[in-house]
Amino acid sequence: MRKTRLYSTLIFSMIAAMLCAAPRLTVVAVVDGLSAESLNALRPYWQKGGLRTLSEEAFQTTIHYPHLVYGGNETTATLMTGATPDRHGYTMDSYFARRDRQIHAMLEDESVRGIGTSLRLSPNALLSQTLTDRMRMLYPAAKIYAVGLYPETTVLLAGHAANACCWLDAEQQQWIATAAYTEGLPSAAYNQNQSGRIATLAARQWTPRMDIPAYTCPTAQERKKGFSYEVGDVLLHAPEANTLVIELALALQQAEKMGTDATPDILMLELNSLSPKAQSDRIASAEHEDLYLCLNQDLGYLMEQLDRRIGHANYQILVVGRPVMGTDPETLKEIHMPVQQFNADRAAALTGTYLMALYGHERWVDGCYGQSIYLNRTLIEQKRLSLETLQRQVANFLMDFEGVQIAMPGHDAMLYPQMSTTINKRHAGDVVFLLQPGWQLMQNEKQSIDNVIDDDPASPLLFWSGTLRPMPQGQLTATSVADLIF
Repeated sequence: MRKTRLYSTLIFSMIAAMLCAAPRLTVVAVVDGLSAESLNALRPYWQKGGLRTLSEEAFQTTIHYPHLVYGGNETTATLMTGATPDRHGYTMDSYFARRDRQIHAMLEDESVRGIGTSLRLSPNALLSQTLTDRMRMLYPAAKIYAVGLYPETTVLLAGHAANACCWLDAEQQQWIATAAYTEGLPSAAYNQNQSGRIATLAARQWTPRMDIPAYTCPTAQERKKGFSYEVGDVLLHAPEANTLVIELALALQQAEKMGTDATPDILMLELNSLSPKAQSDRIASAEHEDLYLCLNQDLGYLMEQLDRRIGHANYQILVVGRPVMGTDPETLKEIHMPVQQFNADRAAALTGTYLMALYGHERWVDGCYGQSIYLNRTLIEQKRLSLETLQRQVANFLMDFEGVQIAMPGHDAMLYPQMSTTINKRHAGDVVFLLQPGWQLMQNEKQSIDNVIDDDPASPLLFWSGTLRPMPQGQLTATSVADLIF
């Protein structure tokens, strides 16, 4: 009995020590398009602000992704789960469904209703635990909220176990949500909708905050006329979008008393650093730079408020960028690396014609999406043909296409080094192909699938904690980011 009591006391003490050691509030901010190159270039010009403070006080590194990056939320899923797409299942923002031969959003879930929207989204397609799920398991009473700009990003930030998440609808100028989470639309978001705060900011004019010559890289057009936008026309790419996210995050912190007791809480935020005319993650205009300056102010305001409300030592902030646009083709052309485009729909059509010549005038190809071609398995079975034979024939046919580095049956792709971490068998096609460097994957003449054509895009990471805790050592990858907050 004494041993049992001793063990119980020891376990209770260990848990209490863990609770006391952990910061009361963690803020994770994923910033679309945040570039290490741009942060380094602008650092000397920030006299104060959140990015200035983080650049001086935070642990900093640059992370790389162990899988192909398309500029979608496959990177968000990797950052949140610590797994690669073959494990977490989020390979692209959309996937081809054999059931109806249509393209569907990866997080589409008809069993879930939207709140203020017709979108039906849930995290159920995400196969791995996220950092918010781990937080919930460690601390069942934790308060977990996600606020973002785009639906898929926000749901991935929320994970499976958040109290609620909401994102900004630019057209309605409202916060909207999904009923996949128990609290639906948080009351703080509802109150902001009712107050008209979003409409007030959307009515503003976005013009330069400094004289144009004070910016480091204005375009020729900006040197003549500056820049000017009606915020409501470009809301998700205007500074006010980040301001709204920060304001709602602080409203949630206050309403839910986050970070005020011994149980750690977590706020997940999506912010943006890409201006309306940005062609690259790299800053190349005054308006793009202006957006960074405003982001610096917003993060500074967030930290000032948290200092006042819960104390400097009681929270931590992790800021990480995600590649969205990579390096623009024009810049690559300047260094004699022209970008060429590969049309997936055209490749599928030619493959269908090839199979017709071999096996008769039938629809042999159901569709093509991403780097996969989907064969008509029903027809192949009806004709009593070998699926494996057709897969090999199509793979060999694709190898003759300009721009294709390698093509193979879908099950073989799981073993290929560059593809093994990138594809998941749920959505892999019958034939999978990989493009050569310098080729951009297009669905058709106008719709790009691969927004990031860099061979190895990287993201800046800044991790600041008010507590005296050890910081990581050595190089980090995107799969190790989720571990930082625990």
